[in-house]
Amino acid sequence: MRSSPRLRFPRLLAALAVLAAGAGVASVPAQAQAAANIVFNPGFESGLAGWTCSAGSGAQAVSSPVHGGAAALQATAAGADLARCEQKISVKPSSSYTLSAWVRGGYVFLGATGTGTTDVSTWASSSSAYTQLSRTFTTGASTTSVTVHLNSWYGQGAYQADDIVLDGPPGDGGPVDTEPPTVPGGLSVGGATASSLALSWTASTDNSGSVARYEVSRDNGAPADAGAGTSYTATGLAAKTSYGFRVRACDAAGNCSAYGSSVSGTTKEGGGNDGQLPKRVLVGYLHASFANGSGYLRMRDVPAEWDIINLAFGEPTSVTSGDIRFRQCPVAECANVEPEAEFIAGIREKQAAGKKVLISIGGQNGQVQLTSAAARDKFVESVSAIIDKYGLDGLDIDFEGHSLYFNRGDTDFKNPTTPVIVNLISALKTLKARYGAKFVLTMAPETFFVQLGYQFYGGGQTGADNRAGSYLPVIYAMRDALTLLHVQDYNSGPITGLDNQYHTMGTHDFHVAMTDMLLAGFPVAGGGGTFPALRQDQVAFGLPAAQYAGNGYTTVAEVQKAVDCLARGTNCGPYRPRGVYPGLRGLMTWSINWDKYNNFEFSKNHRRHLDSLP
Repeated sequence: MRSSPRLRFPRLLAALAVLAAGAGVASVPAQAQAAANIVFNPGFESGLAGWTCSAGSGAQAVSSPVHGGAAALQATAAGADLARCEQKISVKPSSSYTLSAWVRGGYVFLGATGTGTTDVSTWASSSSAYTQLSRTFTTGASTTSVTVHLNSWYGQGAYQADDIVLDGPPGDGGPVDTEPPTVPGGLSVGGATASSLALSWTASTDNSGSVARYEVSRDNGAPADAGAGTSYTATGLAAKTSYGFRVRACDAAGNCSAYGSSVSGTTKEGGGNDGQLPKRVLVGYLHASFANGSGYLRMRDVPAEWDIINLAFGEPTSVTSGDIRFRQCPVAECANVEPEAEFIAGIREKQAAGKKVLISIGGQNGQVQLTSAAARDKFVESVSAIIDKYGLDGLDIDFEGHSLYFNRGDTDFKNPTTPVIVNLISALKTLKARYGAKFVLTMAPETFFVQLGYQFYGGGQTGADNRAGSYLPVIYAMRDALTLLHVQDYNSGPITGLDNQYHTMGTHDFHVAMTDMLLAGFPVAGGGGTFPALRQDQVAFGLPAAQYAGNGYTTVAEVQKAVDCLARGTNCGPYRPRGVYPGLRGLMTWSINWDKYNNFEFSKNHRRHLDSLP
């Protein structure tokens, strides 16, 4: 982990004091020159023309908040990318300059490098209003250009900058290149799979002789760097969904052309049971085998809002047996439980209405450790028996507690070696092969077993809990067969997101940050590589249906803000996702019973909201 800027500020301030003290020192007397702003596009009224920004910064010109004019720069630090934007400027040797900018955000830095004397830098923290930064320096005797730059700090979120000024004499290096490349043409979209589309276009030309990069915007979103070639593959898309793409060209000076015409393409229908479920789904757990104060609900009485009904729970006869059993709630606990024949008839009614009914294995009390081949085989046999007896559509894996863990040295999520993980993957593949394409496979891990893997991975890091991130190998191995992953965004401690900030459950930002990790992908701690993004149609997020259903209850308004931010790119809070995900599949809740107890607040409100999405 990187230390926070707060801990490093004493050293940083001391360094800046040295820079400030040396800023007025020159090796030869400075020339006295009339002041003039020699920054090109200082107020970002021409977008990012003249500026070069780091690839992961999401840099763009925004119309609000601005300090002056109609635009300002906005960029966001992500991981090791400090959202640096810079411009190389021609200057005169042995001359005095004043660099200034108006900035807004948590820890914004302004500086100049290549001065030939003492490079300068300064910073400010002003999240609610613009504040001005300023530094002076003198160029060296042979200095003909300097680079001015802005950047943020680790995990500080978005910053804005406006009205950048470098006052001093312009250099003799010739005019600054302000001419953008020609607009790329001939865009075509094809090569469709269930999760990707292939793009190609004709090359642009530039007065400098070459194009530095092309940028691709999907559905008018933030551009992605496509490199200097004339093709690009858009990945992580939802199945059977249309997308619009535009391409522009940028040169080494940071000048970008206008976007070419938008061209659309549609992904194919996916596997993993895609096409049998609606575009947006509500997933709920039905207390079918126990009572817990929320009341028993007969299968036939499950409201129509639910698309996937998970029977909670199938549990093992012992932790390591692999022998999974399911029984209906006893009459002594659930006085209104229906007879088995009526229960099965209720399942058939739901299936006839297009619903999917699954057996969920595990839960809080159902520890399942497939430590041996015998346990693996018994798991397949016993789960198959439950599916066949009740005519179910598939399986939900809700392994919690100590069901999954790593042995020391198991560091590669793509090639796990720990038996409880290897045997579970093997069992799931066997079940998928047995029941075929219509088999619905879902998973409901806690954040501890998935997103925590960005910060701690239990197989190799000294001091890390050996369960941290232990679902990642299973999800990765089953990614082509997985219908839906709905991580439990509840009963969770604070989790570090891709902005390297801790996020706490119960707010829309938590759901956005946790879901963004699954849809954007993330590097796994300990050098284990990057966990790749899942398809959008494979991802939902889970919540308690009521305050008494679990820690992390989130109000209807906050949940819908999270959905809007992820699927529409609107209503976002401080955390900004790495993309817009119009194919987000839906929501999961614990539980259908608690939702009924809470007057169906979850299902009625969120069904309407999901159905309102494009």
